[in-house]
Amino acid sequence: MSPDAKWAETRHRVAFYDLDPIRVVWHGNYLNYFEDARTALFNANGIDLYDFYLREGIVFPIIKTSTKHVLPLRYHDEFICRAIMVDARMKIVVDFEVRKADDGRLCTRGRTEQVCVKAETMEILYSIPGEIRKAFGFGS
Repeated sequence: MSPDAKWAETRHRVAFYDLDPIRVVWHGNYLNYFEDARTALFNANGIDLYDFYLREGIVFPIIKTSTKHVLPLRYHDEFICRAIMVDARMKIVVDFEVRKADDGRLCTRGRTEQVCVKAETMEILYSIPGEIRKAFGFGS
């Protein structure tokens, strides 16, 4: 990660309802943790994507996700999810790291990709709006 990268973190404690039958966090719940951290990242940079939709009629659907599970999280584990903005020019690319809060051990890495779409016509726009690019240091 470059020293000028944009990032934000959220802190969580694993709840019972996040567990699967073998008492580790169910894999799909990591996407919820990613969403919380991505929202914190956007908020920290003055961007509210829902407000953007209301003002501009543009939505940002996720088109791709990936996760790599390294170490399972268990009931009551405290962890930190970090979202790191990788790109915001033609699509929004965010990387994620989930680490145990007590010792920093890596649990999961992930990535999401989002595109820009006119909500009314579902037309894909091949550039992220200038306001968002500028907020994350990818031009005007």
